[in-house]
Amino acid sequence: MLNMAEGVARLGALATSPVVAAVAVAFEEAGFELAIVGGPVRDALLGRTTHDLDFTTNARPDDILRIVAPLSTAHWDIGRDFGTIGARIALPVGGAEQVEITTYRADSYDGVTRKPTVEFGDTLEGDLVRRDFTVNAMALRVPSQKLVDPSGGVEDLLAQRLRTPADPDVSFGDDPLRMLRAARFASQLEFEVDADTISAMHRLRESIQIVSAERIHGELVRLMQADDPLRGIRLLVETGLMEQFLPEVPALRLEIDEHHHHKDVYEHSLTVVRQAIELEHERHPGAAPDVPLRLAALLHDIGKPATRRLEPGGGVTFHHHDIKGARMARKRLKELRFDAATIDTITTLIELHLRFFGYAEGAWTDSAVRRYVRDAGDELERLHILTRADVTTRNKRKASRLASAYNDIERRIAELAAQEELDAMRPELDGNRIQEVLGIGPGREVGEAYRFLLDLRLDEGVLGEAEAEKRLREWWSARG
Repeated sequence: MLNMAEGVARLGALATSPVVAAVAVAFEEAGFELAIVGGPVRDALLGRTTHDLDFTTNARPDDILRIVAPLSTAHWDIGRDFGTIGARIALPVGGAEQVEITTYRADSYDGVTRKPTVEFGDTLEGDLVRRDFTVNAMALRVPSQKLVDPSGGVEDLLAQRLRTPADPDVSFGDDPLRMLRAARFASQLEFEVDADTISAMHRLRESIQIVSAERIHGELVRLMQADDPLRGIRLLVETGLMEQFLPEVPALRLEIDEHHHHKDVYEHSLTVVRQAIELEHERHPGAAPDVPLRLAALLHDIGKPATRRLEPGGGVTFHHHDIKGARMARKRLKELRFDAATIDTITTLIELHLRFFGYAEGAWTDSAVRRYVRDAGDELERLHILTRADVTTRNKRKASRLASAYNDIERRIAELAAQEELDAMRPELDGNRIQEVLGIGPGREVGEAYRFLLDLRLDEGVLGEAEAEKRLREWWSARG
């Protein structure tokens, strides 16, 4: 809950911090206005840590560069066309802090590409009313420390409410990405989105299709970095926005047949996301949010709608939904411009997320445990978390049995790793040595021989180089 007295004190501390004070004095002496704007003001009032310092000013880009150059250890104008100059402002005690300073804006959008037509503005108030949400449309003039809030952002902070400064149809019509930002801020701030804003999101949902995949990708990642992304995910699904760029998620809301009982796949998937985040914090406290893991948790069952079969007697099956889901996820993530490494991580986790449940039905051999580790590769720890999170049964006895089984498999992996350097998971002979032993050159046979030795390694553990050579020669001889 916002405490205004404490919030005002934090704003004062922000305004008098060394970097802000130095920049504010420099702009004042040059005859220009300057204000801290947006996120830093909001977060100071809420008592949240902020990692960015964003300023706005009536100075034009050339003037901004001239003013900040003597204060900075580096500066850049990559956003110059939009009026933004970045700089690293030197600290009195050493080091530097990064800031961005933008000329007052009065953007208009072309209605087709969503690229703004840059028009510089003349007033702080005019700049603020074009921003996305009232809680981000507040500014603190410096060095005078005057709060400027033309749209009621403080009242919305107190009410824990998200709404647009202008009519939401106009705001979202200007830039439909703001609808995704509503979901992201709802999760990050744990605020409710007001009813008019939600209605506009639903009406304008199809307009998100004209936003580039790269911008949608960026907002989706930021949403999944939130401590509780479920609030935002639900909002995107309920307004129909998710259907426009990630339709596999709302498709999880399978119609429940009264004669064929199975759990709600959509709610199950959201529970898996929540439990994965809890395990992530528990096992790796202080680590950055694991977006690939969280996306894998959200998407792990997206193959179920396509593989659902209603069986006689009331049963429901989803055979091979893991394989189907991995393929679907790869296609969709490519369209959303995720990089190849992230796509490989997510699809590997989806493809392997059912593997453990065979272990729960009966103890695996050491060979099976080795193969589990080999197939998971670098994603083994994430697979541990996803598999544990995938247990959402309300049957306490079953949940306890599965947890004990996974404790057991992790114990066995650790023991085998200690005994055999399981992480390396390579046969005793490499490709060069295989060629020497068999007297052959590079080619397909070397790969086949390597796979033979790797299977031996997985099945029997460490053989030793001499035994590996002996078995390799026997295999080669048997091939004729």
